[in-house]
Amino acid sequence: MGDGGEKAVRFVLDVDLPKLSGETVDELARILRYWAGNLKHYDLDAGVVETVRDSEYREVGQWSLS
Repeated sequence: MGDGGEKAVRFVLDVDLPKLSGETVDELARILRYWAGNLKHYDLDAGVVETVRDSEYREVGQWSLS
């Protein structure tokens, strides 16, 4: 991972699939599109944790950088 001069940071997306409203594949695709577009607003350092919500705005998981 990298050239060894940088600290490794891991991105983890954890979604409880049975909690998703609607079609699972559609909801997961929407979550991935949303966060892919919003990551540019974050400083990608370890220690960031955000709640993931479905299209009905119910909490269904989280993503984190560690």
